[in-house]
Amino acid sequence: MRIIFAGTPEFAAETLKALLTTEYDICAVYTQPDRPSGRGRKLTASPVKQLALENSIAVEQPLNFKEAEAKQTLANYNADLMIVVAYGLLLPQSVLDAPTLGCINIHASLLPRWRGAAPIQRAILAGDTQTGVCIMQMEAGLDTGPVLMRAECPIHSDDTAQILHDRLAQLGAQTLLTTLANIVELQQHAQHQDNSLSCYAAKLQKQEADIDWQQPASRIVCQINAFNPWPVAQTRWQDKVFRIWAATTLDKISKAAAGEIIAIDRKGIEVATGDGTIRLQHVQIPGKRAMPVADFLNANIPIIGEQLG
Repeated sequence: MRIIFAGTPEFAAETLKALLTTEYDICAVYTQPDRPSGRGRKLTASPVKQLALENSIAVEQPLNFKEAEAKQTLANYNADLMIVVAYGLLLPQSVLDAPTLGCINIHASLLPRWRGAAPIQRAILAGDTQTGVCIMQMEAGLDTGPVLMRAECPIHSDDTAQILHDRLAQLGAQTLLTTLANIVELQQHAQHQDNSLSCYAAKLQKQEADIDWQQPASRIVCQINAFNPWPVAQTRWQDKVFRIWAATTLDKISKAAAGEIIAIDRKGIEVATGDGTIRLQHVQIPGKRAMPVADFLNANIPIIGEQLG
């Protein structure tokens, strides 16, 4: 089977790595154009492009598929199937129809639960306890295509977006290989989604990182986990940005005002919320690296009784 692979970030690279262990013919890799990265803003190839070049696979980086030349280049590969994983471009119907078996996509949610750009973070933010991956036959709508195969994965209370991302990347790669072994039959019996059950997983915005301490403790911890490693949940302390990388809920009710620091020890900083207490475990102040609270204490920074937010 001749396969075109389309993907850009590390999540997609995990799938490409798995495909490279098989006998499938990866005839081309499509990925986003190189982007400026780092402090020097140097043009940097995507993880998928780097992996493709290491394995001597042809790389294509069109800005879009509006030009006839880009569509013709893809058609010339005469692919049986196109696998799309976090590519970053909406594909027109002409591209979806080009391969003999069409295009399939690995999506990091149990469709139709979360459709859109940030299903991993939105699932954690909503307090979901279960997620997974779906292998979907692509169509023109946003993640609306019929599902060929799904695999479930629990969301643990201390899962950050990064931890869950890594787990789902591996699960997606494994599930794809199982799907490819029986692709034609699975396409014939694909399950259509119930659109009434879908939620939109909008792209994350920096302003969402600000913590409202009036919120319930469980909601705030979900926010902290969902926004690690980006954009990182934050609050204000002594008129400075105070970033919170990890926290947990406590079985403790406090009469203190929401956002007030009520206790601190080497286990963490206890803060009152709208309905309980949370313990901050990993924090960061301006000009310093992220650190465990034990290291924060070593700096002898007075904080008890102060207000966050």
